[in-house]
Amino acid sequence: MADTKDLSAHQPTLSRIKEMREQALHHARLAQECAAKRRELMQGLIDEGVSRVDIARELGVTRQAIQKMLAC
Repeated sequence: MADTKDLSAHQPTLSRIKEMREQALHHARLAQECAAKRRELMQGLIDEGVSRVDIARELGVTRQAIQKMLAC
């Protein structure tokens, strides 16, 4: 079995890594919430008769990108 190293001198860096991981997880959750809201808003436009092509054109993306956004 490998020897356990004393990492006490590296605690500030390790703490910073843990903090960055927490921030990344938080941002990932926010991104998921934003994607869900975006889908909801797009679906509302579609329900009102706006075409996927028109939405794509307005957003500057392809119709296929709209399909992917709605599928997630």
